[in-house]
Amino acid sequence: MPESEDLLTLGIESSCDETAAAVLRGGRELLSNVISTQIPVHRKYGGVVPEIASRRHIVNVMPVIDEALQQACVTLSDINQIAVTYGPGLVGALLVGVSAAKALAFARNVPLIGVNHLEGHIFANFLTHQELTPPFIALVVSGGHTALIHVRDYNHFTMMGQTRDDAAGEAFDKVARVMGLPYPGGPEIDKLSVKGDENAIDFPRALREKGNYEFSFSGLKSAVLNYLNEMKMKRVEVNRADVAASFQKAVIEVLVQKALEALSESKLNTLVLAGGVAANSTLEQRLRREADAHNVRFYFPSKLLCTDNAAMIACRGYYQSRAGLFSDLRLNAVPGLSLTDVEV
Repeated sequence: MPESEDLLTLGIESSCDETAAAVLRGGRELLSNVISTQIPVHRKYGGVVPEIASRRHIVNVMPVIDEALQQACVTLSDINQIAVTYGPGLVGALLVGVSAAKALAFARNVPLIGVNHLEGHIFANFLTHQELTPPFIALVVSGGHTALIHVRDYNHFTMMGQTRDDAAGEAFDKVARVMGLPYPGGPEIDKLSVKGDENAIDFPRALREKGNYEFSFSGLKSAVLNYLNEMKMKRVEVNRADVAASFQKAVIEVLVQKALEALSESKLNTLVLAGGVAANSTLEQRLRREADAHNVRFYFPSKLLCTDNAAMIACRGYYQSRAGLFSDLRLNAVPGLSLTDVEV
């Protein structure tokens, strides 16, 4: 086995509608990162159809792995370990990646590392920012997750709070759908909101009390639906840009407020943003502005690493391997996997 900085990790990700593979040297040198997205397939349904997603993963997984190896200029025999997402996510989709990883690990007799998708999103920042090290507060905002996490070390995490219902990204997609915007809705809301007045409509913010780090966006989503239905019944023309901007402001205000409070309580001055909604330009701008005002170091991944990808899975897997946190060939998909907290 080579020295840790020369270890080659093959990462595999298939938790939702992206089939992805990546090759990482050491902990932070990315050699390849291949993503096959299913967005065009699911767009006509207005969201991800699990059965279709899993079938597409079956078709795509080996070609994507082959392409990642080719782009990295390595072969499977050069790979020292394999990291794969085993949860949370869609069970059928997860099983495709897990099965491929187990088969390859068995065939090549290399270690297998099961990775928590949520933790992977956080670790995407290590690939973008070489100087970043724990401890810090991570705000993870995606289609399936909204959470504030105290990252104490590379393998020690504490969940400070998460969503009780809809994740922020899920709320974006649902509101976009009722407004007639294409899937995925987050980028469409972000784009449309630039043309609107974010103070035009006073939508509700839930769980605003100090010290509460949980989130809830179902009430906000319902408020937007009720507003649109009310305007329709009154036959009043709706300014969609105002609705998008006002809705987005309500989401972002809560995210920013709770992130800053979590930093203050933890007595930390480093904030890391992660997840698909990290690509939202307004969220990034608000967090950057508040970070500057409060003398906080603020990090977020490159746009390519915000959405689901295998590079972040390989990175998380590398740091697990350094701590001896491997999986055996009984590894299975766990769609409702919770954040792990392993102190080493």
